[in-house]
Amino acid sequence: MIRRRDFLGLSALAAFGLVMAGCDSDSGAKADTSKARNGAMDSFGLGDTFKATTPLSFTFLFSDQPTYPYKKDWLLFSKMASDNNVTLEPTIVPSSDYEQKRSLLISSGKAPEIIAKTYPGQESAYVSSGAVLPVSDYVDLMPHYQDKIKKWKLEPEIAGLTQQDGKYYVLPGVHEELWPDYTLAFRTDVLEKDGIAEPKTWDEFREVLRKLKKNHPDVVPFSDRFNGNSVLNIAGTAFGTVAGWGLVDGLTFDEGKKEFAFGAGSSQFKDLVTYFNSLVSEGLMDPESFTQTDDAAIQKFTSGKSFVISANSQNIITYRTSMEQSLGKGNFAVRKITVPGGPAGDIIGGSRLENGIMLNSSVKDKDSFVALMQYIDWLFYSDEGQEFAKWGVQGTTYNKEGGKRVLAKDINFQGLNPAGTKDLRVDYGFSGGNFAYGGTTDLLQSTFNEEELAFQKAMKSKKPRPVAPPVPFSDTDREQATLTLTPLKDHVKQNTLKFITGQRSLSEFDAYVKELDSKGMGKYVELANKAYKAYADKK
Repeated sequence: MIRRRDFLGLSALAAFGLVMAGCDSDSGAKADTSKARNGAMDSFGLGDTFKATTPLSFTFLFSDQPTYPYKKDWLLFSKMASDNNVTLEPTIVPSSDYEQKRSLLISSGKAPEIIAKTYPGQESAYVSSGAVLPVSDYVDLMPHYQDKIKKWKLEPEIAGLTQQDGKYYVLPGVHEELWPDYTLAFRTDVLEKDGIAEPKTWDEFREVLRKLKKNHPDVVPFSDRFNGNSVLNIAGTAFGTVAGWGLVDGLTFDEGKKEFAFGAGSSQFKDLVTYFNSLVSEGLMDPESFTQTDDAAIQKFTSGKSFVISANSQNIITYRTSMEQSLGKGNFAVRKITVPGGPAGDIIGGSRLENGIMLNSSVKDKDSFVALMQYIDWLFYSDEGQEFAKWGVQGTTYNKEGGKRVLAKDINFQGLNPAGTKDLRVDYGFSGGNFAYGGTTDLLQSTFNEEELAFQKAMKSKKPRPVAPPVPFSDTDREQATLTLTPLKDHVKQNTLKFITGQRSLSEFDAYVKELDSKGMGKYVELANKAYKAYADKK
C-alpha cells in the first residue's frame, strides 16, 4: 500500500465557497509573455544570477514567526535590492493565523502577488475561482526549476500536483532526497545500563519496552507528545496504512490492483491499533500520550518519569537543555533511533516536495511578469539563491573553509555557534521559513551537527515508500469529497484513540468499518478512483 500526499488541500478547502466568489473568467488564458518583459534579463539560463534590468517591486505574503519576527532592515532584503534590483513589499501575517488570513485575502481578491508558505494540496481550493496562477504554463521561464526536476527525477511527485485541467498551481520547494526527521528518542544511558539493544523493528520496540518496564516497574517507559500523531504516522507507514499526521486524505494506493482504498478501514489499520493497544494494556505506553500537552510529555521525559518520546532533531536539543537542569549535566544520554521497520517492510514515508509558493493570477497581466518568474526561479531553485536564503552573504554571515560553510564568529544559528551574539534569523533574516526550503542534500545537511548527520546516514538504509499517483478531482467531486472526508476523519481519530486506550474493544473493529461505510467511505473512495482513472486514461 502506498500513501499519497494531501492533494485535496483540505485545510484550505474550508474557504472553498468564499473563493468561488472572486472568479476571473479569463484566468485560464495563457499570457503572451513576449509583451511582459519589463525588467527581465534578455538571456537567463542555468547558473545565471538574476538581476532586474530596471528596479522592480513585488508584493509578498509573509508568514511572521514570533521567534524571529520580521524586520524591514534585514540584510536579506537589502541584498535583494542591491544585487537583484528587487524590492519585496510584504504583507505581514502572524504564523498562527497564516492559513486563515491567506484564504481571506485570496477570496477577497486582495492577495499579494507572491503567496509563500503553501504546502502542496493547499492550492486546490483556489483553482476553480481562477484566483491563483497555473504556474505549470510558465515553467519554461524557469531553467533552474526545470533542471532540478529533471536531474532529481522528481516528475512523479510533480505529476501528483496535477489538477483536473492537467495543470498545477503551486511551485513546491524541492529536495534532492527524502528528508526523514521525526522518529523516537530514547534515554540511551538507561538502555546501556540495562544492557538493552536499540530496536530495529516495531516488534523489537515492544520487547525493549517490556524489558524497561521489568527493570523499572514504577516507570511507564513510553509517554509521547504530539498527541501520538508522530509515532502513529511513522508506524502507520511500516504497517502499510495511514494514521496520525499521515492520515491526511485517508487514501492508500494498491499498486497491484491499481486503485485507491481507505487506509483506516483496512486490516493493516486494525493491526496497527491492535499493536498500540498492546503497548497501553501492558503498561508500556502512557494512555495520556494521545491527550496530554507536549509540555506534560516533555516534563515526564526530562525528569526521568519516562524513557521514550517522539522527537525531531531540534527537539533533542531542547530535551537535553531541560535535562541538564533536572538531572544534571553528564547524568543522562538521549538519542534519536532509526525508524523501526514493520509488517510492510523497512520503509519510510514522506515526500521530497516541501512547502512552496502560489502566485496571484493577476501577475500574468504585469509588464514585469517574465522578470518575476526569472527572479522566483533564481531565489527558490538555483543553488546560489537557495544558499543565499539559507546562509546569507559569504564574508558577512558565513565563510567557506575547505568547502564547508561556517558561520561568522559573531553569529549563531540553532546552537551551531553558541558563542555568537547575533542570530542568523533574528538579526539578518536568513534561514526563515518564507524563503529557505528545498535544495541539495549538501545544503540541507550543512546546518546539521555530527549526530544528526549520523542519523541521516543510518536512515539511508530505509526504502522510501513509492509515490502514489494523483487524484485530480473535478470541482464538483472535490467539494463532495471534502464534505465526506471531514466526518470520516473525525470518526477515525476518535476511534483510533478508543481502540488503542481500550475504551472500545478491538472485537468491534468490523462494526467500526461499517460505521465508516455509513459515513460515506465507499462513496469517497469511488470519487477518488474515478478521478485517478480519468487522469490515467488521459495519460
